[in-house]
Formats: sequence, structure tokens, C-alpha cells
Amino acid sequence: MEAFSTGTLAGAGSFKCESCGFAIALQAHDEIPSCPHCKSGRFRRSSMFEDPADADVSPPDLAEPDWLEEARDALVAEGQYVAYEDGERVHVIPLEEEWTRLGRSLAAHIRLDDPTVSRRHAILHRGEGGARILDDRSLNGVFVNGERSDWHELRDGDEIAVGRFRLYFMSLTGDAPRVDREEVGSAVG
Repeated sequence: MEAFSTGTLAGAGSFKCESCGFAIALQAHDEIPSCPHCKSGRFRRSSMFEDPADADVSPPDLAEPDWLEEARDALVAEGQYVAYEDGERVHVIPLEEEWTRLGRSLAAHIRLDDPTVSRRHAILHRGEGGARILDDRSLNGVFVNGERSDWHELRDGDEIAVGRFRLYFMSLTGDAPRVDREEVGSAVG
């Protein structure tokens, strides 16, 4: 892997994959990752004023991970949770606040440390009507069940893609019935 540390590409900034247009944000001495979308390693400097809708970037289709049902079964208290895998570790985070910030920033409640994640990527809002995810003007967008979304009402079992991370919303309150994503896929297709 190479790092942009000198010349015109020095410092932090936005970069796009030359192959597919997937955007990443790098800090001063970050190493250039492989593109999470197409696996290319070639990026070019990008303007923060480019319209991210111009890039054809959608997360790859991934089956529900093996660890998700085990994580759900381990929960003992009713509530709403977000579960995700980072490396070899599975994180299950209870949603207790009305607003939960997701991003690369140290101020984020759920910190996702990767250049494909914006500092302020998304916000989870919990209210009387349920939970929703809102894109917080991120570079790469938020995808819910494979579709890009600025905001989306969450249901138990929804997959939320934030950069390279796949987070799963779990609701054990009885308010939101669990949806089998394969049934949804076969009903749509």
C-alpha cells in the first residue's frame, strides 16, 4: 500500500477510485486502501463539491453474516441495538440515546475508523415512532438493505452499509416484527 504524503497529494482530503468512483477521505499519513467496492487500489484527488450521485457506487450484495443470529440470541434485555463486525470482533451496541452519531470522528457514539467512512457519516434517531437512519452529508452515502437512502425508517433485521462496514439493526421491543430479508428479496424480485 502507498500513502499520499508529499507533492500535490499531500495531506488530508477526498479521493475517488479511478475504476468505479467510490469516494474515500484520508488524513495526512493514511495508507491508501483497496477500494471496498471494486478492490482497485488507484485513487485520484476528488473535489468535495462533486455530486456523489454521479458515481455508480453501491455496496456489494452480502448475505447475512453467520455471527448475527448468535449475537441476537445472546441479548437478554428488550431494546434496540446495532451490531457489526470489525476485523475478528463483533460489536453489539445498545441504542439508549435519542440521537446516536456514526462516523470516523472521535466524537461519534459509534466510531467506524476507516477512510471509507466520513467523520460525520450518519445519525440514528430513536423516537416514539421507532428508529430511523439519516445520512449526515456523508461522502459515500448510507445504504439500507442495498439501496442508497438519505433517511430510512428502520425495521428489525435491516442492514445499514456505512463505508466498508455492514451494521445490522435489531429491535427486541415487540414493536417492529422481524423481517426475513430473503422473503423481501423474493417478493421484490
